[in-house]
Amino acid sequence: MEYSGLGIAINGCGSATPSVSVSNENLSAIVDTSDEWIASRTGIRQRRLAPPDSSLTQLAAAAADHAIAMAGITATEIDLILLATSTPDDLFGTASRVQAELGATSAVAFDLTAACSGFVFGMVTAAQFIRTGVYQNVLLIGADVLSRWVDWTDRRTCVLFGDGAGAVVMQASQLDRFLGFELRSDGTLNHCLNLSYEGGSTPLLENVAIAQGGFRPITMNGQEVYRFAVKRVPDVIEKALFRANLTVAQVDWLLLHQANQRILDAVATRLHIPANKVISNLAHYGNTSAASIPLALDEAVRQGQVKPGDTIAASGFGAGLTWGATIFQWGQFD
Repeated sequence: MEYSGLGIAINGCGSATPSVSVSNENLSAIVDTSDEWIASRTGIRQRRLAPPDSSLTQLAAAAADHAIAMAGITATEIDLILLATSTPDDLFGTASRVQAELGATSAVAFDLTAACSGFVFGMVTAAQFIRTGVYQNVLLIGADVLSRWVDWTDRRTCVLFGDGAGAVVMQASQLDRFLGFELRSDGTLNHCLNLSYEGGSTPLLENVAIAQGGFRPITMNGQEVYRFAVKRVPDVIEKALFRANLTVAQVDWLLLHQANQRILDAVATRLHIPANKVISNLAHYGNTSAASIPLALDEAVRQGQVKPGDTIAASGFGAGLTWGATIFQWGQFD
């Protein structure tokens, strides 16, 4: 049957994390905290941190290699690479470096920045290219190394974040597995979560001054972000389900951005989704930003938890503030 240009399948996934693991007990030697304080408030027990000689490119490419292999294609068959990240190796973009690392010589590559919502926004972006028939095989990567931008003297934020990468291959398909989505942004709440530029005034000419500086470490109003997430995320998932013509009862797995176990529990409760349908691995990795959803998905797939044909409601939320949800069925199945 000739491809109609409308269907999308998500057929391969992969992930990669640094080998260095830092526990809550380790952090208590750096800041005034404890395993009990961190775990009770966040659900996080440890996180992976990238060493100085590593790069986002390496993490992203490693995750991508696994996803491409699972999808049963080669890197040269990839048409488009989308890299969702807020921590590129190069501010001009890192996707092209990943393309070169993979040997994906036919692929167009570019970065996409929507912080912790980046992977969900990336799925929707990839879907549009496939639906129009422009591209057949899209590699979507979510990767971040937030350890570069954390204030390691601030116990409110340094305990939360970790480094990692996850990837999926989205392909043109005769049957459509990408069922619905909803995306939102609210810039009036931008101040709640920032990794902002800070530059002083530098004289250049007699009547000309410029700003030159760098980026400040991450700042966050945790209470505001929590309230935002538990209110907006259930709503955006319900809207995406409506667009997919599905009910909450038809969802096999709830896959949220891995920010805080309390948020995962609260969203599941508001949607009346039982705990055994909630995918969670943040205890081992912390908040890996754009990497968290594909990293959790990859683990669940490879452990046999998520099976082909399962319906997944995925939602990302974070800086911007941005939030969104996608509804899709995993893998190849009849």
